[in-house]
Amino acid sequence: MPLFDRTATDPLPLKTPPGTAEYTMHADTKDGRPILVCTVGKTVLHYDARCLDDLHAMLKAHGDWMELGGADEQKPAKEGTVEAWGRSPDNPVGGWYGLKKGLRGRFGVYVPPLMEALGLCELEHNPKGNRMRAV
Repeated sequence: MPLFDRTATDPLPLKTPPGTAEYTMHADTKDGRPILVCTVGKTVLHYDARCLDDLHAMLKAHGDWMELGGADEQKPAKEGTVEAWGRSPDNPVGGWYGLKKGLRGRFGVYVPPLMEALGLCELEHNPKGNRMRAV
């Protein structure tokens, strides 16, 4: 996993790809596994930390830009997007990288800016329809 050792007392401030919302991300452990903790206002989401390596590897294999397609858990994800991959039974974890039932979505919104900050991807910052690709 790429080095991401920000703690709850020193989270990394980030913005969604369009730059319209601010949030923070830090690393933690839950049930013995490394997780990413994403705090958006008072909402706290958890993602399996291995998503960083897995998404980077998938994007490398994909070899081109991929649309983000962020969606809440209750809404279907657009096929062929980062969001759809982040909940697909065909990804390396066999389903959701999001770990909190009811808040497992928005993978394509909150994980890509962290990957950009870690130097793992290029990310577009348009009002809508943003894409990412591995570096």
